[in-house]
Amino acid sequence: MPVFFLVGIAVILLWSLVAHRFERIGALGPAFLALAGAVLVFADPDGFSSALAGSEAERVVELVLAVLLFVDACDVRGGVFGGVGRALARLVLIALPLALILAVLAGFALLPDVNVLVLVVIACVVMPTDFAPAAMLLRSPRIPERVRRILTVESGYNDGLVSPIFGVFLAAAVALPALLAAAESGTDLDAQPELVKNLEDMFDAFFGAAPATMAAIVIGGAVGGAIGILARWTVARRWADASGIRYVMLLTPLLAYGIATLSEVAANGFVAAFVAGIVYRLTRAKDLEGRNVPHAETLLVEEAGTLAANVIWFVMGAVLTVVILNGVDLRVVIFAALAVTVLRAVPVGVALLRSPISWRDRALIGFVGPRGTATIVFGLLAYNRLPEDTGDVVLSTMVFTVMLSILFHGVVTPFAVRRLLPEVSGRQIT
Repeated sequence: MPVFFLVGIAVILLWSLVAHRFERIGALGPAFLALAGAVLVFADPDGFSSALAGSEAERVVELVLAVLLFVDACDVRGGVFGGVGRALARLVLIALPLALILAVLAGFALLPDVNVLVLVVIACVVMPTDFAPAAMLLRSPRIPERVRRILTVESGYNDGLVSPIFGVFLAAAVALPALLAAAESGTDLDAQPELVKNLEDMFDAFFGAAPATMAAIVIGGAVGGAIGILARWTVARRWADASGIRYVMLLTPLLAYGIATLSEVAANGFVAAFVAGIVYRLTRAKDLEGRNVPHAETLLVEEAGTLAANVIWFVMGAVLTVVILNGVDLRVVIFAALAVTVLRAVPVGVALLRSPISWRDRALIGFVGPRGTATIVFGLLAYNRLPEDTGDVVLSTMVFTVMLSILFHGVVTPFAVRRLLPEVSGRQIT
């Protein structure tokens, strides 16, 4: 194991010993781990670089995202759409696509030497929200309960919706530039088996996107539903207790992802894991109060997700150092700043026009949209697969988006909320 990752294990261990003391400062954990990674990468820079570019790292990152998507789906309270279906439909069917389009347009103006396919990949990297770096915002008594629910449910759904788009355009961004280069040089495709494989992946991604997504939905629903029913049945008969079901919940997203990504199936593993979480929650908690999975059963998968996220934050800090040492492009920083502010707030404002949600709450939903683990994972996956020059642009964009989000959503936004908003007991929003 590279020395860097051994040091990272020690750092995460030490942070875990004191995390409870600082849990009121929601952004401190991600910020501390990222800072530690940024400094300690110098202990083994070569080992880190080789590990980051390896296929093993890509597989680990994919499994981490599958678990996190499952956890997000299980966290949704009150039915499939968390009791905020109308607001959610506006946000994921109008605001999210509009945000991706605006991010691509902003990329045309700001990001250096990247084509439209890579710009779509970058948009998919920077736009999904994740409350890991700003968890305390969701607990603030100054934010209405209904707004907190909307933000939580939206955060769970947008990762799952973005992942198929990300997969399709990433496959195209990998294959097409190499194909054009081979055509210009007159190289025989038979002499480039890797290029042929990338082309096959691209065609499978484009023409198989809808079937792969449908297959993933079926697989996720079947796995999550069957395991959820089994969990409810065995618990009701006292064949299993919370400690056993905790392992069941940790293994469910891995099983759904693994089945979906079998070469014979070739479905979207991320969608399968997310759907498995939704259907598992509905079937397991069918007869329970509030139709929520008991916290005693979700504890292990949530903590495993937190541990995995801590590792990702530590790695992200190391990536920050690598990006800075390679040189900072101010245009990338400006794009990242736009991504965490207006590129989300404007689409949300448009999507919520003529809705019963007040303008103040629309502004909260628009500006309270931190970027975290999903952005890091998508960014690392893109970096591993894209050519070096475009991969570096994606990596630097991801890093500055997340770091600016920590500052904006973890420090500036909570301060503004405390200063500008009174404490509220909750408000009904549909």
